[in-house]
Amino acid sequence: MRLGVLDVGSNTVHLLVVDAHRGGHPMPMSSTKATLRLSENMDDVGRITIEGAERLISTVAEFASIAETSQCVELMPFATSAVREAKNSEQVLARVRAETGVDLQVLAGVDEARLTFLAVRRWYGWSAGRILNLDIGGGSLEMSNGGDEEPDVALSLQLGAGRLTRDWLREDPPGKRRVAVLRDWLDAELVAPARQLIGAGRPDLAVGTSKTFRSLARLTGAAPSAAGPRARRTLTSSGLRQLIAFISRMTAADRAELEGVSSDRSQQLVAGALIAEASMRALSLDTLDICPWALREGLILRKLDTDMNGGPRATQLSGAAGSGTPRSDGGPPLSGPIETVSS
Repeated sequence: MRLGVLDVGSNTVHLLVVDAHRGGHPMPMSSTKATLRLSENMDDVGRITIEGAERLISTVAEFASIAETSQCVELMPFATSAVREAKNSEQVLARVRAETGVDLQVLAGVDEARLTFLAVRRWYGWSAGRILNLDIGGGSLEMSNGGDEEPDVALSLQLGAGRLTRDWLREDPPGKRRVAVLRDWLDAELVAPARQLIGAGRPDLAVGTSKTFRSLARLTGAAPSAAGPRARRTLTSSGLRQLIAFISRMTAADRAELEGVSSDRSQQLVAGALIAEASMRALSLDTLDICPWALREGLILRKLDTDMNGGPRATQLSGAAGSGTPRSDGGPPLSGPIETVSS
C-alpha cells in the first residue's frame, strides 16, 4: 500500500511517499519539499495573510497532485504550529478543503510529541530502554520521555527555532549580547519542563529528531546523509557550544554555505542551536543520538497499527473532490522551489 504524508510546517511543506505494509517498516519512495515560510506570512494579530493563504492553497494542491501521480492510495495531510496557532486557521483550512479537496488536519503539539516518540521507539527498539526525545520545529519544541511506545510525559513548548528567531534574533548576524540574553531566558523557561521530564525517570538513551538536530550534528562532525540512515550520528554538548560561538558571528547568507544547511534553514540555525544547547543543559545531557525517523514516520506507523483511529484523517486521492488538481485560476506560484528526492 502506497501512502503519502503531507506535512505543512512553519517553514516548509514536505510530501513523503512510502510503501507501507502492516507489521513491517515503511519504505520511503520519494521525498518532495518546498519552502513556504508560513510563519512569516502572519499579520500583527496572528492571522495568516491573504498572500500566505494563497501560497498554502497552491502548494497543497500541487503536492496532492504529486501524491496522486505517485499512485498513493491515501494522502495523510496535517499541519503543525503555524496553522494551529493562527487566529484564522478555521477559515484558511476551509479554503484549503474547498479549493483542493484536501482535508488538512491540525495536530496538537502534544500529539506531535507522542507520534514522534513512537517513531523513535520503533527505530531503536525495546533494547534501548527508557528514551528521552527532543524535537525542534519552527514554532515549537516537543519533548517526551518513556519506556514504552506511548511516552510517560509528552510536552510541547512554544520554543521553536523560527519563533525565537523572529522574537529575539532579528539582527543578522545576531548581537553577542542578544544571544547571551536569549540563553538566560531559555534556561529559565526550561526549568519546569525539564523537572517534569526527568521526574518520569532518567533515560537510557537521549535522542534528537528533526532537520535542526540533523544539521547541528552534521556541522559538529557527524556523518553526511550520503552515509545512509543507519550510520550512527550524535550531537555533543561540547561540540554544540563550539558551533554556536562560530555560527553566531556569521550572517544567514554565510551560514547557508555550510554543508548540511539549506538556505531556508540558515536564518534560524542560531536559534535552533541555542534551543538544543539549553535543552541538553536543562536535562544534564552530554550526548544526543540523532534519529532519522520523526513525526511523519510516526503518523504512518500509527495508521498501520490502528487504521488511523484517534489520528488525523486520511484523504482518499482516487475520486476525491479536486483530488489535488493544480489550480486553474492563475493563483500565485509556490513560495519556494520544489525539491524532490527519490530512493
